[in-house]
Amino acid sequence: MDAKARGTHWEWIVLAAAGSLLITMGARQSLGLFVAPLDLATGLGIAKISLALAVGQFMWGAAQPIAGAVADRYGPGRMIAIGLVLLVIGNILTPFVRSLGGLSFTIGVLAAGGAGCASYSVLMGAVSRRLPPEKRGPASGIVGAGGSLGQFIFAPVMGTLISQWGWEAAMWASAAIVALAMPFAYLLRAPPASTPGLPLPLFMANMGAATKSAFGDRSYLLLHASFFTCGFHIAFLVTHLPGEIGLCGLPASVASWSLAIIGLANVVGSLLSGWCISRYLSKNVLFVMYASRSLLILAYLASPKTDMTFYIFAAGLGLTWLATVPPTAMMVNKLFGMRYLSTLVGLTLLSHQIGAFFGAWMGGLIFAATGSFTWMWYIDIALAATAALLNIPIREPKMPPVEVAA
Repeated sequence: MDAKARGTHWEWIVLAAAGSLLITMGARQSLGLFVAPLDLATGLGIAKISLALAVGQFMWGAAQPIAGAVADRYGPGRMIAIGLVLLVIGNILTPFVRSLGGLSFTIGVLAAGGAGCASYSVLMGAVSRRLPPEKRGPASGIVGAGGSLGQFIFAPVMGTLISQWGWEAAMWASAAIVALAMPFAYLLRAPPASTPGLPLPLFMANMGAATKSAFGDRSYLLLHASFFTCGFHIAFLVTHLPGEIGLCGLPASVASWSLAIIGLANVVGSLLSGWCISRYLSKNVLFVMYASRSLLILAYLASPKTDMTFYIFAAGLGLTWLATVPPTAMMVNKLFGMRYLSTLVGLTLLSHQIGAFFGAWMGGLIFAATGSFTWMWYIDIALAATAALLNIPIREPKMPPVEVAA
């Protein structure tokens, strides 16, 4: 195995990827706690701040296929390091800007784009290509659990720092923590997925052919469509759940702990997801996840808005929060193999983040227009149900295609 040949056991590769995702996703998924302080500091209003965060949602996704293609060609380690540096710079600069354009650049382009370069498409590819097929499902669950654990750790820490020291200090502390992930980039260095010495023009031509073939596959398009709705759902909640909790007259600590509970529950959900996709068809796992979201939101809307209601709601959400990524990546692997896995998974994540752009932005627009998020909940229910149904007709092979030399 390649990992052993390099003197590194595969377990350390998985843990390094999980650790990297823990830090980058923890930093990203706690941004909803900064919305109210940013509004007070800048006077921009919720709609404009939501737009800046929506730009970040899109850029996180847009970076992934590009980062995945670079990692497929040159290996993942350098790409992860570049992403971490950009994320650190974005977080450091954010407290110094007060305009929509400034926030869109620091949070939306630098920080989010950097986080995307060190996220799922690169990490899943780095891990999957260095493990035998029977270990890829559980390993992807462990990596996904790392991102969820990051949210569990970061949310209460950032909430406490914001309340005690101010949002600027919290943002700088986040940058310092992100810098600690640099050693993971070194551990995740690996040979590229392409054949060593393959000329760049030929590599690009092969990747273009693989991408064209993928987008000609109905199952891949259905996977994109369902992942779009997943992104809408998650971005709306991670951006505006603290605002929803505030509208219910509950303290900010309830928002911090709700986001933390989502992260903790998704540790369980991601590990369970990895276990399930090694035993069941990934499309069936995704059907259950998306359908459960619709039912859970319906139950939330019918419940009294107490702190316990939000904690239970958060726990239910967390079980499927980011646990959709391992089965999605597994289906891409089964359909198209390993060679351009980072690129093709990155493209599905771009669709996810286009949905996320609209989820974050529309939440702010609807709140500004109506003073509540009620209509967003109804839209979210419909989209989650649609995502569940879109997975039913997907063609999912039992095994990935056999790899051939380029």
